[in-house]
Amino acid sequence: MKRLFLAFFIIFLGVSPIIKAQIVDEAPMDGLYAEDETTFAKPVPYPFIRKADVMWSKRIWREIDFRQKFNQKFYFPPDPQANWKSFITIVLDALKEGKITAYDISSTDELLVPVTYNEIIARQTDSSYQIMNRPYPPYEEFDTVIYTEFDPTKVMRLRIKEDWYFDSERSQMLVRIQALCPVMIKERNGEEVTEPLFWISYPESREVFANALVFNEFNSAARLTYDELFWKRLFDSYIYKEQNVFDRRISQYATGVDALLEANRVKNEMFTFEESLWQY
Repeated sequence: MKRLFLAFFIIFLGVSPIIKAQIVDEAPMDGLYAEDETTFAKPVPYPFIRKADVMWSKRIWREIDFRQKFNQKFYFPPDPQANWKSFITIVLDALKEGKITAYDISSTDELLVPVTYNEIIARQTDSSYQIMNRPYPPYEEFDTVIYTEFDPTKVMRLRIKEDWYFDSERSQMLVRIQALCPVMIKERNGEEVTEPLFWISYPESREVFANALVFNEFNSAARLTYDELFWKRLFDSYIYKEQNVFDRRISQYATGVDALLEANRVKNEMFTFEESLWQY
């Protein structure tokens, strides 16, 4: 009996490398209903703006931190699933397919120089020289080069360039997002370093975002897209720059608590302006 079992075990070991996992062509339905992947949603069109109706405007730069609890929907899932992708995965896939255009980072945050998907990936491939010791005698030192490839999971912030304006025709204070910039967070010499990747035009990207789902933690049946997320302002952010004659950020003239107070001042200034237009 033991010999029979041993022979069967040897035969199994010989056959096992041939057995490979296969993905079925038609998977069984895993949900309440079949997902329709052929539909193509259109973003809500912008309202028409006449130059004569814009009586006041101001450009604001914001930053969204994906590590904040309310903003975690931008970061997860790191690995794409059937219906869910992280924000950076959606953007990179759209760049690879040529659906949107990326623009090089400039000091003025203008969309001037286009960059390709391959250029973006190549720029994030770091190489560093290190001195290491051999693990065997005489344990001599040797130089080596360590390559670090682009890691999308390190994109943990998003910068937003937007225009706030008061429309006298509608008697409303409105906002229109103009551009987005993913930001990586790296660690160098024990310190956190931010590295912006590229700018993309938000109006150009709206069709991509209108067909990209965001995880709705309150109700999975209520479909929420990234375009709706930006349109409804379902994110938490802080102001890091306002349009000014010196073209400088808040961090360049205020730090710590003073920088937070300055950001709140800019926010309250716009709120006060809108309130002062009305008489009760």
